[in-house]
Order: sequence, then structure tokens, then C-alpha cells
Amino acid sequence: MEPQILLREAEQALLPHFAQIDRQTQRNLRRVLEAFRNHQVGVHHFSTVSGYGHGDLGRQILDQVFAEVMGAEAAAVRVQFVSGTHAITCALFGVLRPGDELLAVAGAPYDTMEEVIGLRGQGQGSLQDFGITYRQLELLPNGSIDWAALATAIRPETRMVLIQRSCGYSWRASLAIADIERIISLVKQQNPNTVCFVDNCYGEFVADCEPTAVGADLMAGSLIKNPGGTIVTAGGYVAGRTDLVEQACCRLTSPGIGSEGGATFDQNRLLFQGLFLAPQMVGEALKGNHLVAWVFDKLGYPVNPLPETPRRDVIQAIKLGSPEKIIAFCKAIQSWSPIGSYLSPVPAEQPGYESELVMAGGTFIDGSTSEFSADGPLREPYVVFCQGGTHWTHVAIAMESALEAIATL
Repeated sequence: MEPQILLREAEQALLPHFAQIDRQTQRNLRRVLEAFRNHQVGVHHFSTVSGYGHGDLGRQILDQVFAEVMGAEAAAVRVQFVSGTHAITCALFGVLRPGDELLAVAGAPYDTMEEVIGLRGQGQGSLQDFGITYRQLELLPNGSIDWAALATAIRPETRMVLIQRSCGYSWRASLAIADIERIISLVKQQNPNTVCFVDNCYGEFVADCEPTAVGADLMAGSLIKNPGGTIVTAGGYVAGRTDLVEQACCRLTSPGIGSEGGATFDQNRLLFQGLFLAPQMVGEALKGNHLVAWVFDKLGYPVNPLPETPRRDVIQAIKLGSPEKIIAFCKAIQSWSPIGSYLSPVPAEQPGYESELVMAGGTFIDGSTSEFSADGPLREPYVVFCQGGTHWTHVAIAMESALEAIATL
């Protein structure tokens, strides 16, 4: 079938789901607007200070607004976080101490966390270098959480459980908020003092609430993913219990400074505006995900999540089955990107990743996965991951090219 005809069929079939996403977007936007209203955000909060960043009123109010939106006691939104991995790392090192155990409850973590934990690399200051042990609960054969194992998994030394909300570079289903709430309940039944930490990357504003609203003690994410609304130029966040947020900030800056330092380099307006735009941008990305899933499922490719199923993050995986198809797919996406459309993605090593990756990311913000992008590791079973999208119509245009590119392979 011609790509244009297939895409038109997909659009018609998905109209009810698009309407449902619009209603979800409205609920999340109301949550954001209520926080802005409650904290009386004004133009004076766009001003910033230089140097140490002490007394930055805009930064302080943004932290309070963000905490309310996330259903958390406190939050720290900082441009000094290099990435989501950096924010997560600060949270881990802020809370964990020598002799503690970190337990991952959803199988292997995302590739970039392996060197942080100490599963790869040596002598770079990983958790294992500092005497913090690591254990993970493997997923069941069907890719779901092993609830029976989790019910007895917490040991006296288990200081923190790591809950990765998104699938990462795996084929498992991303976690729903209800799954995260159930994990937290099982952990707290065994030890109320075990810290439940959520890697919230790619999941913000997909549901009606965030993990901290259902009992997570701490979570972290990136501002060039969902909560930056596609316009924030850099940064990340931590949110949760006040004491734990401060501990994470003490790793970002230093003990004694914590959340009180860090100039925002005249970025406050973008940080506020990005948060305001975030629900809409996430809604558009979800529509694009549905479109990709519907089309490739019709063509016989395995997709995850399946078409027309509720979304748990802004990632859509397609099992293309060969490195040639991944490369061709990413080249097609790049060719219909607003920035760097003339570039041709090639496989390469990336800092923090074990396998070579091929990435299509013609985005206004370098590395932004809230804008439309696609990438995948060149390893079995050869899965490409589509992320983000400022509007689903861009996804449709790029998909037409991608379908043509892989049709001859």
C-alpha cells in the first residue's frame, strides 16, 4: 500500500484516541496553570542573578511551582544538570552511602546508568567504587515485573530501590503510574525507610499525576525531554521529599550550598514557559506515537506499545529486524527534520552507551527528545525507538519517507 494512503487510514482510525489525548492534555495543563496561579508567577520572576546565584527569586518560585505540579514536597529545577542521567546520578550519590545497596526492580537499567552503577568501566567514581552494592530483579519472560520476587526482595542494607519508568533500550513495557504505586507499596511494607526513587525520564505529563504523587520519595528527569516543552535549552530536575531533594542538590553543588546556589543564566522565562507548554507538547508526541504504532503494525512489524493502547511514556519502539533498516529509517527521519536535514546519520559510539548507536535528531535543542527524533543501538533484535514530536503532523510527514526507505530492504 502507498505510504500516503496508509497514513490517511491511520489518521482516520486514530481520531478517537487523539480526542482522548486532547482531554488528557487539558487536565495536565489545568494542573500546571493552577500551580502558576497559586504561586502568583509574574514577569519579575523571569529576572535572574549572576555569579553564585544566591537569592534568585525566579528560581525559588519555579522550584515551588514544579513541586506542586509534580505532587512533591520540594523540587530543584537546574540548568546545571547536564542530562537526565546527571540528575539521576546526583540523586543516587546524594542519598546512598558506603555499605548501602541499590536495588533495581524493573530489570537492567538504561545503558547510561551502567557506568554510574559500576557495571561497566573502572576507576571513574561509580557507586561500586564507593562501596555501594547493586542488585537487580530480572523481569519475567513476558517482560513484566516479578511481583512475587519483589514482595520479599528488600534486605536490611537495601537503602534505595531504582524504578525506571520508561522501557529504555529494551522491549519491556514502560511502567504505568499504577505499577509504580504498587512497587512502592510492596517496598514500604518490607521497610518503610527504603527510599523509592523513580527515573521519570520520558514519562512526565503522560498520566494525570507523577510518581511523587503516589508515594515515590524522590524522582529525577531531564528538561530537554517532556517537562521542558521543547524550548528549554538544557537542564534537569529532582523532586520529592525535601530532605532527599536537598541531598541530591548537595551532590550537584556542594554540602553547605545545596539548592541555594546556581545561577540560571537568564533562562528563567524559558524554564517557566517550557513547563507551561509541556502538556501540549507531550500530547502531540503521544499522537505521533499512536500513528507510528498503527502504521508499522499494519505492515507486520512488531511494535511496543501496541496500536491504540494507553501510553505510559513518549517512546514508540519498532522491531525492524536488521541494522540496515534501522540506519535507513533514521536517515529518512533526519531528512525531514527542521535542522540538519542534509546530514546522514551513521552508526557511532556515544558516551555512556555500550553499543554503537545511530541517531536521527535534527532538533532545535541538541539531543532534545521532546522534539521528534529516532535512534537505536545496533544490536539484536534491532529495534528503533521514536521519541517526542512537537506536532503529530511532522511525524506523519517523516513517516512517509521512512516507509519508502525501508520498503526496498
